[in-house]
Amino acid sequence: MFTEKNGKLFYTYDNETVCVEAWGRSALRVRITHNACLNDNDWALTEPVKVAAPRIEVHNDENASGGGFANMFAGRNDSYAAITNGGITAAFDPQGVLTFTNAAGKVLLRENWRRLKDSPSMSLNYAGREFKSVHGDNWRVVLRFLPNDKEKIFGMGQYQQKYLDQKGCMLELSHRNSQASVPFYISSEGYGFLWNNPAVGKVFFGKNGTEWTADSTKQADYWIVAGDDPKELEETYTAVTGRAPMMPDYGIGFWQCKLRYRTQEELMSVARKHKELGLPMDVIVADFFHWTQQGEYKFDPECWPDVEGMCRELDGMGIKLMVSVWPTVDYRSENFQEMMEKGYLVRTERGVRVTMQCFGQEVFMDPTNPGTREFVWNKCKENYYDKGVRLFWLDEAEPEYSVYDYDNYRYYLGTDLEVGNTYPLYYAKAFYDGMKAAGMETPLNLLRCAWVGSAKYGALVWSGDIDSTFECFQRQVRAGLSMAVAGVPWWTTDIGGFHGADIRDPKFHELLLRWFAYGCFSPVFRLHGNRMPMSGYSGDTHSGVGTFGTGAENEVWSYGEDCLQVMKKYLFLRERLRPYIRKQMELTHEKGIPVMRPLFFDFKDDKAAWDVDDQYMFGPDLMVAPVLEAGAASRKVYLPAGASWTDAWTGKTFQGGAVIDADAPIDIIPLFLKDGAKLPVVE
Repeated sequence: MFTEKNGKLFYTYDNETVCVEAWGRSALRVRITHNACLNDNDWALTEPVKVAAPRIEVHNDENASGGGFANMFAGRNDSYAAITNGGITAAFDPQGVLTFTNAAGKVLLRENWRRLKDSPSMSLNYAGREFKSVHGDNWRVVLRFLPNDKEKIFGMGQYQQKYLDQKGCMLELSHRNSQASVPFYISSEGYGFLWNNPAVGKVFFGKNGTEWTADSTKQADYWIVAGDDPKELEETYTAVTGRAPMMPDYGIGFWQCKLRYRTQEELMSVARKHKELGLPMDVIVADFFHWTQQGEYKFDPECWPDVEGMCRELDGMGIKLMVSVWPTVDYRSENFQEMMEKGYLVRTERGVRVTMQCFGQEVFMDPTNPGTREFVWNKCKENYYDKGVRLFWLDEAEPEYSVYDYDNYRYYLGTDLEVGNTYPLYYAKAFYDGMKAAGMETPLNLLRCAWVGSAKYGALVWSGDIDSTFECFQRQVRAGLSMAVAGVPWWTTDIGGFHGADIRDPKFHELLLRWFAYGCFSPVFRLHGNRMPMSGYSGDTHSGVGTFGTGAENEVWSYGEDCLQVMKKYLFLRERLRPYIRKQMELTHEKGIPVMRPLFFDFKDDKAAWDVDDQYMFGPDLMVAPVLEAGAASRKVYLPAGASWTDAWTGKTFQGGAVIDADAPIDIIPLFLKDGAKLPVVE
């Protein structure tokens, strides 16, 4: 049965209801339930959008007459229905199977059913929409779509794998340390798709079909947009889910960090030396275990005696202090009992109520509860913000459960299985809302995870606690581009990786310099890592200050004079490019177009550009080709067709549509300027 109501198209059969409605420019939202009514939670689709009235035609058996969509169902005399919004149409055939087409009639996506009366495989009894009850009015939902052999799929967030094109990949729809599920993709076939559901699950982009699964949810919910230009798709997507605030000016410069500075004097000595050497630095980080206890959100006064004075001195040097905040609350914390009484902690369905063990027994705070967000922010405002801190490192944002038993955790909004992927979004929202209320115009905070819409809460995501290897470095290049496509444009990595590097090792020096050059052409230029050999243990196990060492030095001068000279080259290059980067970041804020993006964003008509996964555009005028292999002194670079390309280091110009060998000694990252663009790469 097809009906139109309030500008929406409905299909109902037995206990199933499908609703299709216009939602944004050339875009449609689809919701499907087997419950008595649809859930009105919009999840990631939070932003108000203006939509012209869609065109809807409904033809049930008794009045089937063809209509404007008759060509889609040639030869049929039974019922069907369709809805058109701009350049996209969703049409139901008589059995309720959905097909999406663009303005030219090209099929973009079609549900995969194998029980149709005209199917050659009807004996399979294979449903395109599958609901199985799990508990109460929650369901395990599976949606299936037909494959397209030519299709390439990009986006979906951050996964530690070597692929940029997700076709053929199985992805877990959940968060882990270094994994962020942001389920939006752009297809080479001319559409974008958002899985608008925060439930834990998986997706498989197989050769023989695409299959989405939510393990426990009240309804299926997705959004699809048609368009031939990836930039337009990204603009429409970010218009309905929210765009990043403008990057503050201090975010464009260099960020200094190491495992942890154990004391105020350690941190300040590094900041002072940077300035004495005339080296640029915009941000320095006081990382974890600077606190009295997990869940107390304040500096230990024994090691950090004058926070206000520290912030004043740093501000005078043009440096912002970033402070680490963890969502863990230790049983010994002065706030634990109050947070437990008020329901501000994640609950467990079984076993002991411990969600993480890190030098204690901890329970994660629950940011899906508005009361938790207010409580934690007020503590941080009193102990950090009011003392001069303006940047927060919101670590453990997945959150990083000691055991990822998603079925064992429950939040204010529901079970982890149903709503768990919203955790980093609400974590970011707690601080963004608090900082805005305190008078900050453009809050920006570093998080280790994100979901759809996190960008609008000032979330700068980094790629987690990754290894210090070339193989891992290669994965981060793909991960950063995938996050950009998925709508998280403010992104960074630990330059040099986090785990396993010895500062005395020449092989690591090579990796560090290649990564440092790449970091210069990332949205945020940030040095971090847990370097060996470890040092700085004090034996203090009560407050947490001494339970972890400081790690070896990780400053630009820590690796010898040769390395310092190369890193200085890129520090000052980043400074020269600030006006260009700022202009591109304004475009990101206004239109949602990421600064760092795959080649096909700018060269959509060049089929070869869709296959390149280790180069990228940094704004419209600069192409970057990082060196990703140990021992390499050159690399092959594809120059996209439709433009001329000038080697930014040598001034030599090439015509596009060709592959060249680019020289890349240890101090050079291959850079190419499009169509004679003038940028101050060479001093």
